[in-house]
Amino acid sequence: MNDTFDKFDKAHEKLGAHEIAAWLRRHPNFLQQFPDLALTLVVPREQGSASSLAGYQLEILRDKNRELTRRLQELFANAQENERLAVRTHQLTLALMKQNSAADTTRAMAASLAEDFNGDLVRLVLFGQVAGLEDTDWLQTLAEGDACLAPFRDCLKDGEPICGRLQPEKNALLYGVRAEDVASSALLPLPGRGLIAVGSRDANRFFPGMGTLFLRMMGEAFDTAMRRFEG
Repeated sequence: MNDTFDKFDKAHEKLGAHEIAAWLRRHPNFLQQFPDLALTLVVPREQGSASSLAGYQLEILRDKNRELTRRLQELFANAQENERLAVRTHQLTLALMKQNSAADTTRAMAASLAEDFNGDLVRLVLFGQVAGLEDTDWLQTLAEGDACLAPFRDCLKDGEPICGRLQPEKNALLYGVRAEDVASSALLPLPGRGLIAVGSRDANRFFPGMGTLFLRMMGEAFDTAMRRFEG
């Protein structure tokens, strides 16, 4: 019999606690009427001893403040990086327009990519020979219909940049004997012009979903500058 009453009391106590919790959820301003309760209620912590409700709330606010501070710092760093890239894109555009040949324009583009995107390797694949510029480790010239370009057909058709880890066959064409050194890439196809790639040993340097606006702008500036030397 006593066991039955004990079970009844525990069930009643549990039910009452749930009812109280539900009532408090419906009346979140209750403690404003009884502020002394906030100082006496005890809240369990994930680590360490229990604390008062007021102390618990203060700790939560501090955590939120730290998270907001971190996010603001991240936004500020991103804004600074975007400003730097905007300035460099403008400078590149002016520099490309000042070049007197397609060869000099191509060299200026490669140099800017190496400096601005913090990659380890820069590669350009152009459709057709550039007068005064032989193929080098950073430049290849191929016919637009070359079978080697089969892995790039889709991206050359839609012109959409690709960031992240490329398929082995793409790495092989772009980076040759250095393909195994590249863990991530930013690839910009220029339909009718060729391919621009920046490779990094860091697998997290370029990743799917990252912003490619400035890379696109640089590609458009390069394409426009090269058109000046076409017959």
